[in-house]
Amino acid sequence: MTKASFLFILILLSSDLYSQNSIDIVLDNYKKDKDLQHATYSFCIVDAATGKMMKEFNSELALIPASTMKIVTTSAALGILGKDYTYKTNFYTFAKTDSVSGQNMNHLLIKGSGDPSFNSSYFYNNDSSFLNPIIHKLKTKGIKKINGSIIADASCFDNSIPSTWIWGDIGNYFGAGANGLSYHDNKFSLFYNSGNTNTKAELESISPEYFSKKINIQSHVISSGTEDDAFVFGDPNGYSRTVKGTIPPNKKHYEVEAEMPEPALYFINQLQTELKKNNLVNNENKLTLNEIPNTFNTKPEQLIYIHTSPKLEKIVYYTNLKSNNHFAESLLKTVGAAKSGKQGTTTNGIAAVENYWKDRGVDMSGLHMADGSGLSRANTITTKIQATILSKIYRDSLMYPAFNASLPIAGKNGSMTSLCKGTFAEGNMRAKTGYINRARGYCGYVKTKSGKELAFSVLFNNYDCSPKEMKLKIEKLLVALVEL
Repeated sequence: MTKASFLFILILLSSDLYSQNSIDIVLDNYKKDKDLQHATYSFCIVDAATGKMMKEFNSELALIPASTMKIVTTSAALGILGKDYTYKTNFYTFAKTDSVSGQNMNHLLIKGSGDPSFNSSYFYNNDSSFLNPIIHKLKTKGIKKINGSIIADASCFDNSIPSTWIWGDIGNYFGAGANGLSYHDNKFSLFYNSGNTNTKAELESISPEYFSKKINIQSHVISSGTEDDAFVFGDPNGYSRTVKGTIPPNKKHYEVEAEMPEPALYFINQLQTELKKNNLVNNENKLTLNEIPNTFNTKPEQLIYIHTSPKLEKIVYYTNLKSNNHFAESLLKTVGAAKSGKQGTTTNGIAAVENYWKDRGVDMSGLHMADGSGLSRANTITTKIQATILSKIYRDSLMYPAFNASLPIAGKNGSMTSLCKGTFAEGNMRAKTGYINRARGYCGYVKTKSGKELAFSVLFNNYDCSPKEMKLKIEKLLVALVEL
């Protein structure tokens, strides 16, 4: 053996030893860390192109995934529906003779399709620009007046939230569930003026104004701390809310976002307002939810407008980049309806997602799926399942480009902006992050220094340190992945 050959082999061996040690050293430190004495944690790293296991620790343990559950839901949606899938919301007019007056009444019916992007702030600027095409189409179709009811049909979904979501979450903007006719991200805003530390913050206003007239707010918000730590409590479809917690002192017009009750009714109220401006409705139209007349589909009705959503790949992009629970739950119920041919529910959505990945050869034992977003603490999954799914996505030329584009990039954007700065992982790692109380995780792809693409999943549950401290501990493992 020549000296050059010997040195080359030595370099290869030392490089492999370093990659082994870099992760092993981090793992050894975890085992000695008092903050992790009562924690359960796991990681699984596979070659993205082959699915071959590269490194693992406790990869068969079922752990709470938090929002990393979204990779399972969004990828299945892409696989089942296709990246170019669009939601269609249909607008119909139909006539019915009033039984009392004998007058021929012209009604407007909007059939929701479960579209979570319907006037979402991610895609549209305001109500008027969103509603103008509808008004224009009514006029071009020769509709003179809607003198009957305006009906919102949201029945394509069951419009309930997952049963395992907790009371402290469901009244907040991140607790907005799926709806057959969603509108404006299914959330509204409370604006506060805060004073000196430990004084009560004043509720200044509610937006949209529609809710300031309808909703009852019991506010117990204190001026304290540096972050929005105010929580909204209340029945998702009720009009009474209690707000507790803290917001930073000495702020004006400080926004706290809340889950919107009955978004379909709010939508037809806004639509009615625009119709009034254009003299297309009477002053007092009856606004109803899911009250479909028996005569619909038995008498001639006119399809006057079809609102088409952005393509699914764009909805998935915002679902993962912004970790949008409302979008994820909508996608779950959409695939449930698509596969079952019935109303979209959490139950048939979960069945559709699980069966999709089983059919693609993923061993799903260890998965207990309670929702599509990861908000529920009843969810569990193994890092092996997540890494395996990620590897299969990587090898799917139709799914991978759209899915990969939705993952935040380390050091660059989304929830990965502050991670891995100044390391090789910056710009070379794309990962979905997840966090709920005492559960944090990361899963995605990383390009190593040797040019290899890896799929990985890292989950930590029940640590004793703060969420910020846990994030820094996990970052050390993420940075070490590039050495494999």
